[in-house]
Amino acid sequence: MTDFEKKVAALRQHHEELLSRKNEPIAWGNGIYEKYKYPVVTAEHVPLEWKYDFNEQDNPYLMQRIMCNAALNAGAIKWKGKYCLIVRVEGADRKSYFAVAESPNGIDNFRFWEEPITMPDDVIPATNIYDMRITQHEDGWIYGVFCAERHDDSEPGNLSAATATAGIARTKDLKTWERLPDLKTKSQQRNVVLHPEFVNGKYAFYTRPQDGFIDTGSGGGIGWALVDDITHAEVKEETIINARHYHTITEVKNGEGPHPIKTAKGWLHLAHGVRGTADGLRYVLYMYMTELDDPTKVIAQPGGYFLVPEGNEYLGDVMNVAFSNGWIADEDGKVFIYYATADTRMHVATSTIDRLIDYCMNTPEDGLTTAASVETIKKLIAKNRG
Repeated sequence: MTDFEKKVAALRQHHEELLSRKNEPIAWGNGIYEKYKYPVVTAEHVPLEWKYDFNEQDNPYLMQRIMCNAALNAGAIKWKGKYCLIVRVEGADRKSYFAVAESPNGIDNFRFWEEPITMPDDVIPATNIYDMRITQHEDGWIYGVFCAERHDDSEPGNLSAATATAGIARTKDLKTWERLPDLKTKSQQRNVVLHPEFVNGKYAFYTRPQDGFIDTGSGGGIGWALVDDITHAEVKEETIINARHYHTITEVKNGEGPHPIKTAKGWLHLAHGVRGTADGLRYVLYMYMTELDDPTKVIAQPGGYFLVPEGNEYLGDVMNVAFSNGWIADEDGKVFIYYATADTRMHVATSTIDRLIDYCMNTPEDGLTTAASVETIKKLIAKNRG
């Protein structure tokens, strides 16, 4: 065996040790969910064949020819008995692409499929696409809705000026994708989610209207829109169903995470909230529930955040960020919540439908003032006194 072959063998062994590493729950959580010790997907999980040229003549130093920066913001679906993440993989060149990673148990041993997804372009090609939400719709298709980013050509001298639309694609096998025209809306949209069922015979979307690419502006929160034809989707009327509020976790913006989970008690929603701090924007996750027969009517919303970065989760490309656009509810009621931290890596937290309903229904709402918060705490103290 040559020195080059020894290096390749050692590299493959090191990679296999990472892929096959057993994950384990972290003790002493909050009772709502269990977090796990290791991330489930990172940039290091990407197949070696996507990074290295293994021809010794062409790459005698065994250098990475194509470097990978992050693996984040993954959609999720249970597919043929496997737990599949449609991962946003970001290269060292800042371009993101989608790739499927699957696991037999949902908490470890995630392995990418052989090649990344080839996503067809819209009429106007996008510079970057990312953050896909996956919805297995009752019409029989699996839909991916994602952000399609382009340069804002109305500001030719500003290389940071961008526009965002919601790209839409559909598939039957997660491998071959049919690209549909981008969602037409009056505002910019970086965060759009397809509801899994028809509502009044129409496709239903959760939106996050924004005046600009970054600034929410007049966008009031999580929107709701019905669309007649998903192959030419256009939002003509948009209603805010989960509003932003001053001095809360949703002060700057909020948006739907993955599509909601249907339960006997109502629809379970996972969303992100953003507020400004002296250290920049802080992204956290929160939950709410809506009526079964009317997904626009909120019936429960616990106060404050549901999940935030902790420990090493805080560190990465964009500090102080927790973001989720994928979860899986198993037939036995177990829920796998996939979340990214610091725009860098993917984690999982596990809970159950019953626990999440209990959390939503029995956690006090945000009273929106210090006085209200203190009174809520005092009520709990009094109850515990007996």
